[in-house]
Amino acid sequence: MQFYLDGYRPGDPEFRPAASGMERRSDQLPEEVDVLVVGTGPAGAVLAAQLSEFPGVKTMVVERRGGPLELGQADGVACRTVEMFNAFGLAEKLVREAYWVNETVFWRPGEQDRSGIVRSGRVQDVADGLSEYPHVIVNQARMQDYLLEHMAKSPSRLEPHYGLEVTDVVVHPDGEYPVQATMLQTNNDGGTREVTVRAKYVVGCDGARSAVRKSIGVELKGDARNHAWGVMDVLAVTDFPDVRFKAAIQSASGGNILLIPREGGYLVRLYVDLGDLEPGDRDARKRFTQEKVIETAQNVLHPYSLEVKDTAWWSVYEVGQRIADRFDDVLPEERGTRSPRVFIAGDACHTHSAKAGQGMNVSMQDGFNLGWKLAAVLEGRSPESLLDTYTEERQAVARELIDFDLLWSSAMGAKPKDPDNPDDQGMDPAEVQRIFTEGGRFTAGFATDYQPSMITGEDSYEYLAKGFPVGERFHSAPVIRLADAKPLGLGHVAQADGRWRIYAFADSAAPQAKNSRFARLFRFLAESEDSPVRRFTPKGADPDAIFDIRAVFQQGHRDLDVSVVPELLLPKKGPFGLADYEKVFTPDLKSGEDIFDLRGIDRQQGALVVVRPDQYVAHVLPLDAHQELASFFAGVMRG
Repeated sequence: MQFYLDGYRPGDPEFRPAASGMERRSDQLPEEVDVLVVGTGPAGAVLAAQLSEFPGVKTMVVERRGGPLELGQADGVACRTVEMFNAFGLAEKLVREAYWVNETVFWRPGEQDRSGIVRSGRVQDVADGLSEYPHVIVNQARMQDYLLEHMAKSPSRLEPHYGLEVTDVVVHPDGEYPVQATMLQTNNDGGTREVTVRAKYVVGCDGARSAVRKSIGVELKGDARNHAWGVMDVLAVTDFPDVRFKAAIQSASGGNILLIPREGGYLVRLYVDLGDLEPGDRDARKRFTQEKVIETAQNVLHPYSLEVKDTAWWSVYEVGQRIADRFDDVLPEERGTRSPRVFIAGDACHTHSAKAGQGMNVSMQDGFNLGWKLAAVLEGRSPESLLDTYTEERQAVARELIDFDLLWSSAMGAKPKDPDNPDDQGMDPAEVQRIFTEGGRFTAGFATDYQPSMITGEDSYEYLAKGFPVGERFHSAPVIRLADAKPLGLGHVAQADGRWRIYAFADSAAPQAKNSRFARLFRFLAESEDSPVRRFTPKGADPDAIFDIRAVFQQGHRDLDVSVVPELLLPKKGPFGLADYEKVFTPDLKSGEDIFDLRGIDRQQGALVVVRPDQYVAHVLPLDAHQELASFFAGVMRG
C-alpha cells in the first residue's frame, strides 16, 4: 500500500483525501449524473466501488431499501472474488472473518443399511495451484459492507441514496444526459413522491424483478425445474461428525442436503431437498413450513440427530435457470450503429440455483467488468465502442454459469442409485463426487476465458508465457520487490484503479545490456512517438496514470541494483516528483518458487504480458513486438 505521495498526513491511510468538491455529500438529489447505479446488491456494490475511484465521474447510487442490507442470502465467495477484493484492499479483512472451505465431504446411503448415511468420499475443495486465496463463506451483507466502506473512504466519498425505487427508465435519442430515470422516493413519514434524474448511463443491478430490465424490453428466458429446496441458517446441536465441513449428503429416502458451515464457528447453512413440485401449482412453495424443512433435514441425516436451537433465516425456493437475451438496451438490429446507454447486471440478467455458489460471484464480476469501461469512456480515454464488450463478454459467462448450474443442481437433487436394483434411475454417489471435482475450476471462479475482441488479443504468442493464457485472469505468483526485498504476489500489487498493467519479463541478456530486447522495449516506451505510454498519458499526469508498467528480472534481488533499472520503472510522481520504487521485481528464489518456471515464461526471449484493469490477460507479446503493442492500444485508447 502506497500513501504520502502528496504529503504526510496523520490518521488512517485507507481514508484517502477527498477530491475537490467531494468533501461532503449534499442531501439534495442531483438532477443530472454521469452514471446512475440502481441497487446495492453484489453487482451494484462492486460497480459503485470501482466508479468511486474516479471523482471526475459523477456517480449516483440508489437503493429501494431504507438502509444497507443486514442479512444477505448469498454466502459463497469464490477464490477469484477474493482476488478481486484484494484489488480493493479488502481481501485480508474478508479472509480473516470468513469460514474457509478447505475440504468437501460426500455422504451416501450405507451399503448394509440404506436407511442411514455413511461418509463415502473427501476431496480438497480447491486444487493446488489455482489461487493463493481460499474459497470462503461470509454473509453477503458483510461483503457489501466492505464495499460501502471502501466507497465512503474513496476520493469520491460516494454513498448510496436509500429509499429510492426506480420504476421506469427511458432513453431519449439526443442530449448530453439522454437517459431519464423515474423513481419513487420514500419520505421519513412513509409517504412517497416521484422524482426524476437524468444520466449519461444507467446500470440496473436491481435484482430478478428488475424494473430497469423491464423498461428496456429485456426478458429473462429459461425454465423452472419444478423442484423445491429449503434453505436455512441455523444454530444447532448435532452429532453429525462433519458439521464443520462442506458436505454433499444423499439419503435413500429422505432427499438430499448440501451443508455449508458459516463464518463464526457455530452457524451452519442447510440446503434441504424438498422434492418435486406439481407443474402449474403456483402456491406449492408457500405450503412448506420451517418445521417441515427441519423435519426433512433430520430424516436425511439419520442416524445422526439434529436439534435446531435458533434460526437466523430460512426460505424455500424453486430451482430454475434464466438468462436475459441481452444485457443492454441495444437491439440486435441496432448493434454497431449506436452504443449502449442502459445496462443490466447480476440477478437482473441471470438467475440460477444457489447450490453452485456462483450467483453473487458472477454478479460481482459483472460489476467489475463494466465499471472500468464506463470510467474509461466517460473520462475520454476510450471510445464508446468499448461498452459493447460488456454484453459480449458477460452474456457468454452467464450462459456457462447456467449450464454448470443445471448440471450441479441436477446432481445435488438426484436420488442415489440403488446398487441392488439395476433398473433404478438414480445417480451413483461417485458420479456426484466426480461432477463436483471436475467443476472445481468453475466454482473457484477461473473458468472465464474472454474471446478475442478490441480488448483481448489473439493467442499467437502465448507460448512465451504459457501460464498466462490470453483471456483468462492474470494468475499471481511469488516475487521479491527489488527495492526493499519484500516478498509479494505479483498479481496482488494491482489495484482496482482502472489502469492497464504491462508486465515485462526480462530476456536472458544481462540487465545492463544496452541492446537487449528488454532495453529496447523500454526505450520504445519512453521515447517513441508510437509508444502508447507517450501517446495516451495526458500531459501533466503522473507517468503511470494510465499504464502501470512493471518488470520482473531473472536474477535474484541481491544480484541486481536499482541503478540498472530504466527510468520508466522509477517514475517521478506527485507534486514533489517522488520516485516510485515499487515497479521492479525478481524471482522468489529463497522459497524456490521461480515465477519464470511457475508461469512457463521463455527465459531466452522473455515476454510482455498486458493485463486489463479487471485483471484479465489481454495480450502476450514478444518484448520486441513494439508495433503490435502500439496497434493494440490504438484500438482501445483515444489520444
